[in-house]
Amino acid sequence: MLRISIDRLNELFDAAAEKQTLYIPVDREDGGAEYKKYEKGMKLSRSLNTVRSAKDFFFPQTEDLMEFRVDKKNIEVKDIRSEAEDFVIFGVKACDVRSFSILDKVYLSDPVDSFYKNRRNHGVVISMACTHPAETCFCTAFGIDPLSPEGDAVCRMDNDYLYISALTDKGNAFIEQISHLFEDSSETEEEFGSKYRDIFSRLPLAGLSTDAFGGDKLDEYFNSDKWGELSESCIGCGTCTFVCPTCQCYDIKDFDTGNGIKRFRCWDSCMYSDFTKMAHGNPRLTQLERFRQRFMHKLVYFPACNNGEFGCVGCGRCLARCPVSMNIVKVMKDLEVKK
Repeated sequence: MLRISIDRLNELFDAAAEKQTLYIPVDREDGGAEYKKYEKGMKLSRSLNTVRSAKDFFFPQTEDLMEFRVDKKNIEVKDIRSEAEDFVIFGVKACDVRSFSILDKVYLSDPVDSFYKNRRNHGVVISMACTHPAETCFCTAFGIDPLSPEGDAVCRMDNDYLYISALTDKGNAFIEQISHLFEDSSETEEEFGSKYRDIFSRLPLAGLSTDAFGGDKLDEYFNSDKWGELSESCIGCGTCTFVCPTCQCYDIKDFDTGNGIKRFRCWDSCMYSDFTKMAHGNPRLTQLERFRQRFMHKLVYFPACNNGEFGCVGCGRCLARCPVSMNIVKVMKDLEVKK
């Protein structure tokens, strides 16, 4: 691995930002962190627990798709897409990096979503080993190693140094641009991980298991009599879906600008009563059905269609943000124990 002193982090960011747009997680005044475009002197958050995930960079909350110009019977369709700029997302946690592979399975499968693909092609993901997990974290339940994240390059940071190593060609290219700032290090990934691994075994949700769930449990869990009790407290606010790094639902709307029509898409939530509402109505009329849909998709439907991979990465955001403290962990524990 290569290393640079913590005291010189801003030198690293300054050099990287000269080559392409750089985003880093920074602390917010109200707690937590958020990704911001790097400006000189900006300080990296040490917690890396961003309130919203890095999903926004590839699947933004709102996005213009096309415009229509109507002149009597003539309709002109205008493609308003532009080539995305090269950009770097620095400090992405292992759970959020894994979420990209889940989104890839949705948006890069035929038919490929060209908007999403464009951003993925231009984005460089620099991940960061997690040494300060929140008590709500449970990524290890889904086979994610928080100390060895995926990405184009991976960083590891202790009190003295930031270490970096490339995992892809994109990662190599990024490091080569700023290689003059680094020095060689004899410390290995294993040695670094050994200093922090015990932290994760002591987290409140360290023993959470997914063994009872998967694609072969459709009938067993869909027909469980526990959904009524579990969904009673849910107020259908959709907060869990909007902070989730793997939720992928969206709605498409047309807006009359006065001189044409602009078509755009925006995030949607399966927890809303008008989600997928069609001319004949909504296929899921009750809160119970909508609640069940969300968690069945994460724990059963998605793994059934994706070789056992779950649709959750254990980031813990839904635990931290739900106003009534109802989340996927409670659902898993209740269904598994009391089914």
